[in-house]
Amino acid sequence: MKIAKDFRWEMAHRLQCHKGKCFNLHGHSYKMQVEFEGSVNTSTGMVFDYFDVKDIVAPLVDELDHSVIIWEKDSILIEKISELNSAHVVVPFETTAENLVRYFLDKIAKATLPKEITKIKVRVCETENTYAEDVVKL
Repeated sequence: MKIAKDFRWEMAHRLQCHKGKCFNLHGHSYKMQVEFEGSVNTSTGMVFDYFDVKDIVAPLVDELDHSVIIWEKDSILIEKISELNSAHVVVPFETTAENLVRYFLDKIAKATLPKEITKIKVRVCETENTYAEDVVKL
């Protein structure tokens, strides 16, 4: 059985690895779907309570919402955003959709989850027609 919950946030970034427009600081309306797979708990009738899913995932999203996510090697952007006293999060990876998926998967997998959960899938949509996703088996 699978359950899923969607989350949305606004965030800016830039990709130093990019040879085109994405090298520039720009923003996206991100959407993420988090899916949990496992057996149904016979006493609750649920794989995982949606309220508990929100308690785990929403703080991760809230930290990034209306901020700039910056690769720790982008010292120029860190300096300028800090001078503006603007919300930002510094991370140890280039801020691609693929790396954001892994970022969320790692954090969610470390949370206290029901023993019935066997797999977590995260899909991050950067635009309405592009996404990256990955799965971790527990």
